[in-house]
Amino acid sequence: MQELPILNLQDKPAPTLAANAGECRGRYAFVSLGCPKNLVDSERMLGLLQLDGYQLVQEPTDADFVIVNTCGFIEAARQESYATIREMVELKKQEVIRGVIVSGCLPERQKEAVLEEVPEIDYLVGVFGREEVTKVADRLLGNLDEQRTVFRPAPSRPLDDTNRFRVTPKHFAYLKVSEGCNRTCSFCAIPKMRGQHYSKPMEEVLKEATQLSQDGVRELNLVAQDMTYYGMDLYRKPRLAELLQKLESVDGVEWMRLLYLYPQFFTDELIDVIAASEKVLPYLDMPLQHINDQMLKRMRRKVNRSQTEELLGKLRERIPNLVMRTTFITGFPGETDAQFEELMHFVEEQRFERLGVFTYSIEPGTPAAEMDGHLPDEVKEARREALMAVQQANAFEWNDAQVGKVLDVLIDQPVADQQGAYIGRTFADAPDIDSVVYVTGEDLKAGQIVPCEIVQPYDYDLVGVAVGEPR
Repeated sequence: MQELPILNLQDKPAPTLAANAGECRGRYAFVSLGCPKNLVDSERMLGLLQLDGYQLVQEPTDADFVIVNTCGFIEAARQESYATIREMVELKKQEVIRGVIVSGCLPERQKEAVLEEVPEIDYLVGVFGREEVTKVADRLLGNLDEQRTVFRPAPSRPLDDTNRFRVTPKHFAYLKVSEGCNRTCSFCAIPKMRGQHYSKPMEEVLKEATQLSQDGVRELNLVAQDMTYYGMDLYRKPRLAELLQKLESVDGVEWMRLLYLYPQFFTDELIDVIAASEKVLPYLDMPLQHINDQMLKRMRRKVNRSQTEELLGKLRERIPNLVMRTTFITGFPGETDAQFEELMHFVEEQRFERLGVFTYSIEPGTPAAEMDGHLPDEVKEARREALMAVQQANAFEWNDAQVGKVLDVLIDQPVADQQGAYIGRTFADAPDIDSVVYVTGEDLKAGQIVPCEIVQPYDYDLVGVAVGEPR
C-alpha cells in the first residue's frame, strides 16, 4: 500500500495547470494515503484546486487548511487514516490552521461515523464527491458550516481524470481505466466504497494517455480494481486486449505496466497482445489470495486451483521473460494448518518473482466477518512470516539469476549526496511496490532509460552499472 507524506513540492515539475488570475484564494496542504487509484483521485482534486486559484504548500503549518485523502481498505489503513486526521486536527486546535477536510474511502465507507470519531473535522467528502472539493474549500474559508458532508452516488460513467496536478515524478504516472468492482469476494469492502465496475470508454483512456505523454510520461501504469474485466459493462465483452493495442500508438510512452489483473477473463487474445507488444511490459500483477479450493470457495473467488495453475502455465509458456506479482491472505476464517501448508508448497513451486502477504483483516459488513473459524492474530502473523520466508528464497534466487544480464533501467532519481549514483527500476519493478536497482553511471537524469549490467544482488534489490547510451 502506497503512502504519501504531506506533498512535497521540492524537485517536482512545475504545475502544468494554469491557476485563475488574481490573488491566491487560499493555501492548503494535502496528505494522500492508500493505493495508486486513490492517488489519481488526489491528483484530480489537486488539479481542480489549482485551476480555481488555491495554492498547494509543502508544510501544513504554512497552510490555511489541510485535506486528507484517506484509505479505508483494511483496519490498519483505517487506523493510519485516523492517526493522520488527528494529527491535522491537533494543528487546528492550536490555531495553526483553520480547518481539516477529510476525503476518500474512509468517509465513503463510514459516512457520518467519521465525524462522531473525530468531531473537529470540518468537512467530509466521499469518493464520488471529489469534483466538488473547491466548493468545500470555499465554504470552509467562508465559515459556512451548514453542510459538512458531500456524498454523491457512484456515477453511471467514470469521472474525468484529466487535468490532474501530478505528484509522481514527471516520467511515470498512473492511469485508471475503470472504477469500482463487480466481484463479491467475501473479505472485501471495495464495492461498498467504490461502487460497481464501470469502464472508461477507450477514446477517453487514449485522450488521457496522450495528455500524460505530452506531460513527459514514459511509463504508464494502468490501474483498476479489476483490470481484466475492462469493457464488460460498455461493450458486453472484455476488451483490454484491444485497449492495449490502441495505447501502443501513443507517442512518448515506452513502458506500459498492468496492475490488478483478475484470473477470470484473461483471454488468449490478451496473452497474445501482451506477448507481442513492444510497450506492454512482461510484468503482471495478479492477486490470487489463496490456492486451496475450499479457501477459494469461502473467499468467493470464483476460480479454483486447477484453473489458476492452467492460467499460470499458459502465461509462463507464451510471454517471454514474464515476471509475476501476486498477493495472498493468511489466516482467513477456517484456514487449517493443512490448507496453509498447501499454500506454502504452491508458492515454493511457482517461484513468483514478486509476492506480498496480508494477514486477514475483519471487515465489518462483509460476509467473511460473519463466518465461523476466525483465527488468533498471532496465528495469522506467524503464517504470514512463514510464507514470506518461502518467498524470500524465491526472490533471492531470481535476483541471483539476473547477475551478468544487461537490462534496461528507468532512472527515478539520483542517490542523495553520492556522485554518479542513481536509483532506478527494471521492467520487473513497479513504482513504490517492488525492488529497485542502484546504478552507477555518469550524468544520468530521471526519466532516462539506460542499459545496465547487473553486477550483484543487494537483498531484494539489485546493483547495476550503466553500459550503454541512455535514451
